[in-house]
Order: sequence, then structure tokens, then C-alpha cells
Amino acid sequence: MAALRRLNQGANSGLDWRLRWCPVCASTETELDRWLEKGARPPLAVLAARQVHGHGQRGRAWSSPPGGIWISAALPWPEQAEGTAALGPAVAVGLALQLEALGLLPRLKWPNDLLLDGRKVAGLLPRLRLRGGRIRWAQVGLGLNGHNRVPPGAVSVATALGRGRSPGSTAALGARVLTALDWAARHSLAPERVRFEAQRRLELPIQAVPFEGELWQAVGLGLDGALELARGGRRARMLRLF
Repeated sequence: MAALRRLNQGANSGLDWRLRWCPVCASTETELDRWLEKGARPPLAVLAARQVHGHGQRGRAWSSPPGGIWISAALPWPEQAEGTAALGPAVAVGLALQLEALGLLPRLKWPNDLLLDGRKVAGLLPRLRLRGGRIRWAQVGLGLNGHNRVPPGAVSVATALGRGRSPGSTAALGARVLTALDWAARHSLAPERVRFEAQRRLELPIQAVPFEGELWQAVGLGLDGALELARGGRRARMLRLF
């Protein structure tokens, strides 16, 4: 259909995406899982104009009205975890680069969000699919506020750009998301590069972080995407919570 053709034509991607478009669905993640269960293999992506039961970290509801980019994707990833980049930061950096190309200054809020001036513009739900200790593929749920109305504490790309500056159509933003996922896949074997790019955009919490019954100061990001903590002369690492 026309929307998928525009997405494929606009994506500056080395991946040969197979795309499915849903005017409305319960969840793009559910649709992607069904596609994979039927034997389809990455790179695949399901996009929806609207989700009825979209969800984020810990199953929290994700508002998914028309005008945003609601996508679940399966992309190739190295079989061995050792020596590979952290999936979440890799995707976050890829998307940050696309937003920066529009003239915005996104920040990464550990572990899942991208912010513009302290307000959430995008959220990620990254997972590695395993079998027998080997990675089969990477799977990412991603929501980007494009032209849609947003809840308190969030912002859309269109609003952040302001009058006289357009982010392009929803299809154009969808193509940027596919390009961001391609960046992550291409840098899957470059963990130092991914950490460097993520760290320079990282919004470290000012307040102390509770961890194992104590308060710690966040000081950086590990190669595996863990939040690095300091308390006096001690160091600790907070892993992603999913």
C-alpha cells in the first residue's frame, strides 16, 4: 500500500525491511509476534496508525493516537552477546541522530526514554530473543510522538520544532525510525562507539538513585547498557529492569 511504499522509499537503510501496516491494532508487538510465529524472519516491522492496547516498560499503557509512530521491529543481531553493543542504547542513539537531523537536541533518560527539554518524545522496549544461549534476533517496540496529541509530561516532534519548521509527514518520520533501527544493527559490533554516543547524550539523574537499600549517584553508562553508580569509593551497576 501507499504508506508502506513511502516508508521504504524514505528510509536510508541497508536492511531489506518487510513491512506491515495496520490502520488500528491492539498492539504492534502482538502483531509482530504472530508474524514471527508463522516463520517470518528479520528484518520485519509492524507499524500502526493507532494502537488500542500499546504498552511500554513493565506493561505500562502507552498512549498511541493517530499522528505518532507506533512500531515493533525484529532486526538481525549477532548470535553471541559478548562483544556486542547494548540494544537499547544503540536504538536510542540511532533515533537521537534522526531527531538531531531535524534540529532538535534529544537527551537519553535511562533506561528507555528520549527527552526534549525534559519531556518525553519517545520510548523504547528492547529485547533480545534467545534460543539455546544464542541470540536469534533483536526485537524493539518503539513509540515516537510525531504530530499526535500527548499526555502531560510529554511532547511531540511537531510541537518541539515549533511553527515554521516541519518534521515532515508521519510516513517520513516512520522512515526516520527505520533508519534509526538500521543504525543500531550496523553498530551492533561497535559497543564502545554506541556507549560513547549514548553517554554524551545521557541525562544523568540529579537525585540519588536507590539501589539495594542505599542511595547512589549515577555516574555513567556501561557497555551492556547498565547504569553505573558510585557511593564514596564504591561502585555498582544497575542492570536494565527487563
